[in-house]
Amino acid sequence: MEIPGALRLSDLDLRGKRLLLRCDLNVPIESGRVADDFRIRAALPGIRAALEAGAAVVAATHLGRPKGRFDAALSVRPVAERLAGLLPAPVRFRPEPVRPGARPPGRRPEEPAPGEALVLENLRFHPGEEANDPDFAAALAAFGDEYANDAFGAAHRRHASVDACARRFPRAAGGPLLEREVAELGSLLGSPRRPFVAVLGGAKISDKAAVVESLLARADRVLLGGAMAYTFLAARGVPTGRSLVEPDRIAGAARLLARCADRLDLPLDHRAAPVDGSAAGEEAAPSVFPEAGLPGGWKGLDIGPETAERYASAIGSAATVLWNGPLGLAEDPRFAGGTNRIAAAVAEAADRGAATVVGGGDSLAAVRRAGFADRIGHLSTGGGAALAFLAGEPLPGLDALAASGRRAPPRPPRTPPETRTE
Repeated sequence: MEIPGALRLSDLDLRGKRLLLRCDLNVPIESGRVADDFRIRAALPGIRAALEAGAAVVAATHLGRPKGRFDAALSVRPVAERLAGLLPAPVRFRPEPVRPGARPPGRRPEEPAPGEALVLENLRFHPGEEANDPDFAAALAAFGDEYANDAFGAAHRRHASVDACARRFPRAAGGPLLEREVAELGSLLGSPRRPFVAVLGGAKISDKAAVVESLLARADRVLLGGAMAYTFLAARGVPTGRSLVEPDRIAGAARLLARCADRLDLPLDHRAAPVDGSAAGEEAAPSVFPEAGLPGGWKGLDIGPETAERYASAIGSAATVLWNGPLGLAEDPRFAGGTNRIAAAVAEAADRGAATVVGGGDSLAAVRRAGFADRIGHLSTGGGAALAFLAGEPLPGLDALAASGRRAPPRPPRTPPETRTE
């Protein structure tokens, strides 16, 4: 699946040009160092392709949620340092945040030459980024002769670097990572190989209600876990104890169950911990409760072993598997069993040839922690973007690229190399 009407990075004539490349380098930073470089490595093909095409790459990204203010703990400097260790080209860092009215990015020591890269400071240090401010977009656009968006993880945000900035360029292209994300996730909405099994977890059904509905229209089975499952169990009349339930979503969950009960699977048993009102899951040993439900004072924090095996069996018979969201409080080893079992089942499905897609930060962390990452067909860098895409919602980043592609002037033909006859 392609982005309708959008240009590709290879459609741009980059030799000797500055490419403003919107990347998604939003990675965890601990003690001033990158703790997980998965997204940086995912961005490398686009950066390398631009460098090899003769461009000077200006990489722009956000990091965390600084809310329009400078926050030293969210500086992109550690990201630039890690990127420098992964690229054979020189990588510089611009510590001055982009802002309207700043000196123009003319030739200065920090500006990259063709074949070099410059990483800009955190875009969200200026409120104009999240406000999609045209003045901030203009200041950012001044860093590039050409523009490409390779940040699928930010494509659902109507932010300046994703939307307004892209629309300022006559030719705005999609990068290879963004293209692959659209292709892999688009295949799930198009004609996936069947049986198609989707596994959804996470905390709130309100975050994924549209995705559940969209997947129920396409998947053969949707397996629910995590805290979001308890709203559905409450709609079925199952006692949920102190588990997280969204009361305003119970009626909608009941309607989905009435319409799709044959394809929507809920946990049969639960691994739970006692709650005394101060915190969830104290040091007390967890207990497993059957399908009859949870007594008062207990909070479900993982699917039980019977559910884990039932879900693993469904994944084992699938030709296409999508997994988004942990099945419990997976960061706590006491409640990671269900998530780990699903991670193993998805890896086993991939080994036998099933198409497998895993997305969402916690799900990715689970497969990497369990050592299965290199066995999964596609690890999506987009959490919220992937959910919005799968729900059929418009993505401003893709819309901006499509609009640019429709109005882009035709690229002049390349001058063929001279041929010499002896």
